[in-house]
Amino acid sequence: MSNRIKKYLAECVGTMILVLVGCGTAVATGCADTGGFVATALAFGIAIVALAYSVGRISGGHVNPAVSLAVYLNGGMDLKDLLGYICSQIVGALVGSALLGAFFGGFQATGANGIASLTAIYNYYGNEAPETAAILSAFAVEIVLTFIFVLSILGITSKKEESSLGGLLIGLVLTGVHLVGIPLTGTSVNPARSLSAAIFAAFAGDTEPLKWIWIFILAPLVGAALAALLWKFVLCKKEKEEPKEEVKEAE
Repeated sequence: MSNRIKKYLAECVGTMILVLVGCGTAVATGCADTGGFVATALAFGIAIVALAYSVGRISGGHVNPAVSLAVYLNGGMDLKDLLGYICSQIVGALVGSALLGAFFGGFQATGANGIASLTAIYNYYGNEAPETAAILSAFAVEIVLTFIFVLSILGITSKKEESSLGGLLIGLVLTGVHLVGIPLTGTSVNPARSLSAAIFAAFAGDTEPLKWIWIFILAPLVGAALAALLWKFVLCKKEKEEPKEEVKEAE
């Protein structure tokens, strides 16, 4: 088996595990209260830590099209690998969601993302256009959270001295991002996991997640691209080395 195929397989399996553990916890707890939010956030964070030290050694452990896009924009992979990674991640997410349905006896709940919570918030404050406001807020939330997550990954993985702790640090960042985003959008920051959850929710008759899936695909990709460009052209710019003075030979 070629190294390229091994990478794609690792991404597929890794994304499946992320969806199974993260979304599975969301479904099991219902995410109806603070305890559910915390449990789900920890599940996603712990899953990414485990994957970083397992499949991460083979493929880098992206398990997220947004992360792969950022790596591509920074010159860390070619276009063929980017497409291969994204396809593998989507397949893995679909398998993970299918397993969730088997475990829970149906697809009445899949951990899908939506704008219902934001709509409720705007309704509570008497906003005259709750859906429009919720759409814009959801888009902004996902851009910002993905930006933070991806920028952290780029910074952490750039330092060799932190390589042994990289997976743990990234897992902590993902946990924090979920703690903020779950009450608002359910936290996507990962188009593959949102797409699979929305597709399987539709199997149970709930087409609402598919209605808003464009937000949870486009916004994370925009956030990742912004993080990658900021890192590449601003934060990671190497300072020009000052010319060293020539040492004169002793006469």
